Amino acid sequence: MTQVSATEPALTLLAEIVAEHGPVLFHQSGGCCDGSAPMCYPQGEFRLGENDVKLGEIGGMPVYMSGSQYEGWKHTDLIIDAIPGLGGGQFSLDNGRPMRFLTRSDICRLPEE
Repeated sequence: MTQVSATEPALTLLAEIVAEHGPVLFHQSGGCCDGSAPMCYPQGEFRLGENDVKLGEIGGMPVYMSGSQYEGWKHTDLIIDAIPGLGGGQFSLDNGRPMRFLTRSDICRLPEE
């Protein structure tokens, strides 16, 4: 089951980044300085924790979230979007571009019993 999708602007930005840097992965920021920005890293340069949860893929690239954060968000679908502005965190590959990734959410409806 996938819990993440992407808008067309996000897929366009992702394609540009992959063309420049190769395969990437996303890790949903837990807040604080980077807010709710999905951080984008080259695959192999970000060490996943044993408790990280794979939410799905966008544009063929995996999207993860920490296990502790997932507990609060497991009934929510994340939508990765791209909006005008400078990139998320200083280590995210969207940094310095005229577009940046942003996470939106849609609360999932629990199945009726």
